[in-house]
Amino acid sequence: MSANILVLGVGNVLLADEGAGVRAVEQLQRCYVFPPRVELIDGGTMGLDLLGYLDDKSHLFIVDAILSTEPPGSVVIQELTDPPAYFRQKISPHQIGLSELLAVAAMQDCLPPAITLFGIVPLDLSTGIEMSPEVTAAVRQVVLAVVKELGLLGVEVGAVSR
Repeated sequence: MSANILVLGVGNVLLADEGAGVRAVEQLQRCYVFPPRVELIDGGTMGLDLLGYLDDKSHLFIVDAILSTEPPGSVVIQELTDPPAYFRQKISPHQIGLSELLAVAAMQDCLPPAITLFGIVPLDLSTGIEMSPEVTAAVRQVVLAVVKELGLLGVEVGAVSR
């Protein structure tokens, strides 16, 4: 069976760097063409409303701002073995929504078997739509990392011709 992959960008674009996950998905949509088995979703702060998108997915890539001891603008890529527990430790306005989403998906047995977090450490969580230069650079890095990871799964991603 071929992989059905969901790339889910979450965050609040009104809180500067907190919107990094959404900005990464927007950049992926702008710069690349994906086969039908790859779905890109701007999850914003939707939480449980995203449950239906998890059905029949073999892989879930979550792109989000994360709390970490790493410096702002760092990228942390990690396979999640207990996603609901991981997101209970987060610091973002949508943290509860994402943790609940993954917990409910696990209870309903629709949690994708492979979940990878592409985390970006924020610098600025104040009100505003501009991301810090550090996080803007990290978003570009995550976009390339997602494309590379898709390639490792045998997914051909095309660049948008300009």
